[in-house]
Amino acid sequence: MSGLVIPWQSLSAESLRGVIEEVISREGTDYGLFEASLDQKVLQIRTQLERHEVTIVFDSELDSCSIVSITDLDI
Repeated sequence: MSGLVIPWQSLSAESLRGVIEEVISREGTDYGLFEASLDQKVLQIRTQLERHEVTIVFDSELDSCSIVSITDLDI
């Protein structure tokens, strides 16, 4: 995947949550046998960001952000 990597630490807390919530609502996720609340999903993704497992990527052609696995980056 290519695009502009946005360091999550550079976003305000409100902006970061907004990006995470938008990605969750757009892409949907599978949380196994039990449905997770929005707060739980946000916390899971934020934890992945803090652990450097995923990162935020801005796609200028689509004018949107995605959260992708570090291993999927073309760097």
